[in-house]
Amino acid sequence: MYIKRRFIEKLIQWKVNPRRKPLVLQGARQVGKTWLLKHFGETSFEEVAYFNFERQSELKQLFIKTKEPVRIIEFLSVIHGRAINPDTTLIIFDEIQECNEALNALKYFCEEAPEYCIACAGSLLGVALRRGNNSFPVGKVHFLHVHPVTFLEFLETVDKSLSDYLEGINKFEAIPDILFSRIVDIYKKYYLSGGMPEAIVSLLEQGIEGVQETLEDILLTYSLDFSKHIETKEIPKINYIWNSLPSQLARENKKFLYQTVKSGARAREYEDALQWLVNAGLVYRIHRCSKPSLPLSAYDDLSAFKIYVVDVGLLRKLSNLLPTALTEGNRLFTEFKGALTENYILESLSVQFGDLRYWTSERSAEVDFLIPFENEIIPVEVKSDIHTISRSLTLYRQRYSPPISIRFSLKNLKRDADLINIPLFMADLTHKLISF
Repeated sequence: MYIKRRFIEKLIQWKVNPRRKPLVLQGARQVGKTWLLKHFGETSFEEVAYFNFERQSELKQLFIKTKEPVRIIEFLSVIHGRAINPDTTLIIFDEIQECNEALNALKYFCEEAPEYCIACAGSLLGVALRRGNNSFPVGKVHFLHVHPVTFLEFLETVDKSLSDYLEGINKFEAIPDILFSRIVDIYKKYYLSGGMPEAIVSLLEQGIEGVQETLEDILLTYSLDFSKHIETKEIPKINYIWNSLPSQLARENKKFLYQTVKSGARAREYEDALQWLVNAGLVYRIHRCSKPSLPLSAYDDLSAFKIYVVDVGLLRKLSNLLPTALTEGNRLFTEFKGALTENYILESLSVQFGDLRYWTSERSAEVDFLIPFENEIIPVEVKSDIHTISRSLTLYRQRYSPPISIRFSLKNLKRDADLINIPLFMADLTHKLISF
């Protein structure tokens, strides 16, 4: 089954950039980094030269011997079995975090042989880079972050006519009920699989049992990473944090509490373990904003933050929420106190706007997310169903008078003065909608 990824457009832009640098893809394991590069190579180049530093250990010796791009290409051509042409071949270095010398060699390709198209990926690459790797060529590579498959991409795979309809909307008018209900049904299915490509294929080809097994396998793979790639003393701490995430998000106040991880746990004991999960791309850390002003990062309350999971399907499986909730009306959205919905919205907005924040007042009012957009700050409220009364958003609007505010819910698309209601399934179009 083919899932069309919008990320390919970014790869094409990288290819034609006259100041192109070697490319490094980051993102959690299983989001499809290697598939994206191979598919990009097959569709945009005449040939792909693929090298895997985990499977081909002899590659490491090559980069230890020389840093000269010409000699490296000569050796790689021999391994590849034919000449590597800079104009027609995409060179893929996979699992590059296994070879510091290869990372360092990217600097010389950037400076001395920029005509070669080199794209790199690797599991836990974010962890490797944040360990203070002296071999990394700072400023000599271009980074792109790969996220899980979005709902809009999922919808296009399931029903392209519906995705074309949503993307064609160019004004605030209600979606016809017959289309609205069809999209909501597909949206519920997305909550079952989430955005991991393999999980989506399992759901659409094998059904619920298939997606359950696939998500279980992915979670097991993550657990094995915990034991293989970190110091032994940190393994229990990471497991405690990872397994506590459903409990953290199930509370009305979703602020991360170390006491929820383990009784008596303290920040200084678990901070490194939590940061490992962030660096691995498995969780998002969203800080509380003490003052909604630009730049938002200047007003981070470092002591207060929320943690969300990289993928809503993984969160559902980690929470042991059974797929049978799909057949029980809107229970899938109200179960778990809206945590799944907030996680989904956070994923979607992060792709479009980068780092987000949340806001609270002194008297417990809370706005779920703050979006930086065109030198303005847009407050975002997330509701998991059609009940949209929000005292917190009202308070924020009265206090700070934002130009527009956003409410996500299962209500139809509508704009009332400066308040925009966006159906949950249109979250991927937020940037477009607020640009009208």
